[in-house]
Amino acid sequence: MQTISELAHALAQGTTSSEALAEQALNRASRPGGEGRRVFIALDPDKVRAQARASDLLRKAGIVPSPLAGLPVSIKDLFDVAGETTSAGSIALRDAPPARADAPVVQRLRAAGAVIVGRTNLTEFAYSGIGINPHYDTPRNPFDRATGRIPGGSSSGGAVSVTDEMAVIGLATDTGGSTRIPAALCGIVGYKPTKSRIPTDGVFPLSYSLDSIGPMGASVACCALCDAILAARPAVVPQPAALAGLRIAVPATLVLDELDEHVARDWQRALACLSGAGVKLSELAMPPFGEMNEINRPGGLSPMEAYHVHKPLLERAADRYDPRVRSRIEGGAKASAVDYLWTLERRRDWIARVGVTLQGFDAFVMPTVACIAPPLAPLLADDTVYRRTNARVLRNTNLINFLDGCALSIPMQRPGSAPTGLMLCGLHGEDCRIFAIGQAVEAALKA
Repeated sequence: MQTISELAHALAQGTTSSEALAEQALNRASRPGGEGRRVFIALDPDKVRAQARASDLLRKAGIVPSPLAGLPVSIKDLFDVAGETTSAGSIALRDAPPARADAPVVQRLRAAGAVIVGRTNLTEFAYSGIGINPHYDTPRNPFDRATGRIPGGSSSGGAVSVTDEMAVIGLATDTGGSTRIPAALCGIVGYKPTKSRIPTDGVFPLSYSLDSIGPMGASVACCALCDAILAARPAVVPQPAALAGLRIAVPATLVLDELDEHVARDWQRALACLSGAGVKLSELAMPPFGEMNEINRPGGLSPMEAYHVHKPLLERAADRYDPRVRSRIEGGAKASAVDYLWTLERRRDWIARVGVTLQGFDAFVMPTVACIAPPLAPLLADDTVYRRTNARVLRNTNLINFLDGCALSIPMQRPGSAPTGLMLCGLHGEDCRIFAIGQAVEAALKA
């Protein structure tokens, strides 16, 4: 996979063109036997080519609005694009009216010169960490395609669009791990920002309290650049931090439980790499992490808010939902207003206590997902296995959404091994620091 920096340099040197890059992306998306038909819910080659031609003409006139100019970007089918229907990966919204305007994040990508390739597949309504979609099929993980493993969710198509070089960035949402889980399982970088950093207007919601928008790409720098554009900040990447002397916490509560052998091996190697680079690692008891089930006992923050969003649609089209998704949404119906307010109050207290525990640390780390990507077939065959696996892959990433923090998933596997991810995490508003540290961590893990 080529990075934004590499492709922007090639465009600047004239060794390629936006039109050529668009054609390559379209060829990969339409390759017989490839994943394109499962990656994209909507793909209009004529629109893609027209955007690329326009970008090349602007470049010839000296107009290059950002390093992302002329590069192919995919967008999750939750984002409004003017004149297109936002289906959220569901046939229940297939007949919804087209969007009247682009979502703000789509406007910002266009202003930066990005070429929007198409709308990518996802778990229906973005509600699982697995990536299965019975309506539009499920993209296969790039690792071990002979077996057919899950891509991770909910941003399944976006991750595979990057690994298979149909796009340089996959624009996604993250409510409980939906950028970081597929990034970790597919071997790329994914980012979840502080929620308030990027506007969620014009995006089909799952949980008003937890939804955030982030990119997936080939490198930390790719994600940092795209994040800056999405946040309407200067399109620059923070300088890498010096690892020597950094204080990084290693939470010992919950997040290291039941790691599979692949993740456990890569995790220990990653910690050794960081320690060898001079990072001061401190194992830290984190009792609040063990309280998540109790805090969400009345119904769960995301199910309660999701049920509020979906109640009118469920009343008229429940039979068109994926039953695995519908059952999770309907789980929020039993909760009362008191339950909801109690959960919000407990969350505020929980965030404050976690912040106090992490005072004095530059960041904290944990495995992104406790296992490598499991085979798809057993999950389709057994709902109990599906639910258990979904809870397992969401366990660590969901903590950061509940914290309203920020986090990068960075590949930590050895070349040729099953993809695994190290999650580098920060508290609310520490996004730039995490990008700076993340670039240094990424380099150390590759060394």
